[in-house]
Amino acid sequence: MTENRAVQQKSVRRHRVAAAACVAAALVAVGVVGARSATADGAARNAAHPAPVAAPPTATATATAQSAATAQPATTATGLGSAALVQSEDQVRQGLDPVGATVALTGRQGLSACSGEETMHDLTKGRATAYASVTWTFATEGLLIESAASAPTGPVATTWEQQLVALVQSCQNEPAGHWYYGAAHTLTAAGGTAHWYPSYNGDGAASGGVAVLRSGTRVALVELTGPAASVEGLTTAALKRLAP
Repeated sequence: MTENRAVQQKSVRRHRVAAAACVAAALVAVGVVGARSATADGAARNAAHPAPVAAPPTATATATAQSAATAQPATTATGLGSAALVQSEDQVRQGLDPVGATVALTGRQGLSACSGEETMHDLTKGRATAYASVTWTFATEGLLIESAASAPTGPVATTWEQQLVALVQSCQNEPAGHWYYGAAHTLTAAGGTAHWYPSYNGDGAASGGVAVLRSGTRVALVELTGPAASVEGLTTAALKRLAP
């Protein structure tokens, strides 16, 4: 019975993948693009991962490429906002071609491919003093997502970091033919610490990666799907942005 249930769960995940691919394609087709500092909520994943939970429409706003010069970064009262998330120039330095972004401060974007529909708000049980998330789209296939939260205390941030690491590590061992995360790597930058993992598709080829970040009382999860780029370089840039 346990084995049958696992197979059913994998089947559900693959159906979600197909739905996410359609949503992502539609977003690019209608031109959901953003400023260097993004201003709307994440709404889709690529064909390799499940779709995130969309934030309430009233909590988001969309900035177009035409308004990029005047758009202001979204920021919470505690200072955690779009400026603390990975930016377009960080990605360009790693050979990526970002064309748009959506950001929200609700914590309700899907965390990662491995988390399914779980969000940062779910993981923190709504206890964060602030949330921020972004989904970046590219000129070609693939996505980059980031979800961050500010903890009320250092010990609480440590607990959330450990929960995020455990979530990622739960997808290091997958059946043959499934995507999976590789071995962990640790780095430090701007006084923070990150654990990053390469991602491999069903054929065993490298395909992006995921990282868990911690800087002071802030924690975040960043995932790149599809494009070939330096996951370590992106993780370093994201960790520097996250620093209070």
